[in-house]
Amino acid sequence: MRQAGRALTPTGGFLERFGFSLNPYIGCAFGSAGGCPFCYVRALPVARAHPGGWGEWVLAKIDLPERLEVELRSLAAKGRLADTAIFMSSATDPYQGWERRLGLTRQVLEVLVRYPPRRLLIQTRSPMIERDIDLIGLLRPQAIVSITLETDDDRVRRTITPTSPSVSRRISTMRRLRAAGISTQMAIAPMMPNDSEHFAAIAEEAADRVIVDTYFDGDGAKGRRSRSLGMGGFYERLGYAEWFLPGAETALLKALRERLGENRVLFSREGFNAI
Repeated sequence: MRQAGRALTPTGGFLERFGFSLNPYIGCAFGSAGGCPFCYVRALPVARAHPGGWGEWVLAKIDLPERLEVELRSLAAKGRLADTAIFMSSATDPYQGWERRLGLTRQVLEVLVRYPPRRLLIQTRSPMIERDIDLIGLLRPQAIVSITLETDDDRVRRTITPTSPSVSRRISTMRRLRAAGISTQMAIAPMMPNDSEHFAAIAEEAADRVIVDTYFDGDGAKGRRSRSLGMGGFYERLGYAEWFLPGAETALLKALRERLGENRVLFSREGFNAI
């Protein structure tokens, strides 16, 4: 546990169209020790906020809901809340395992229902978000839920991110969100080896829109950060070398656009900022 210095962090760069990021937790437990091999956050200063390797610990900002309410009330008093876009979360998943006990993200959503921003994007890979469909529904149409699904092949998922939720479980979550009338985005980020036609068929019925991102377009350094994390060698050892190349996403983008249409298929930084 720790105290939050502030709830809303001004953002920019990759998330330039969002005014703030909102991270109820620090750290991540979705990967094994060291986290997901491609996660750029493990190379940032935040990864050293607690002893132990990235992927081994999670800290909860236990007073975040109270701080958030103060900050949102201030924005509302200044007439700025109606123009505010919030990305939750940028540096970790808001549905960590601790969330089952603490309900911190749920408390955050309760505050946001009282002080709704112009746009809220909730980025997660966890089916736990289904618990909060009632609150997210109250934030329509301002809320978008973005579910990370890097591949359509569960064998690939088990090989690269073995402790993350299964492909079928995440697809089920997207279907439930859409059935509840919640705007649902599939974030294929970063894209991992896949069957482009099969993946496009899944996306067509599971998501309102799709964003594709790659190791070269989405790491903030034109692939240098991904290479420094050893992703090239990692893919080569797995027999996936051809998937760690610029342009590997071409077939998937083509299949997605043929099925969903151009306006439902977005790409990398521009796509995440199309709010």
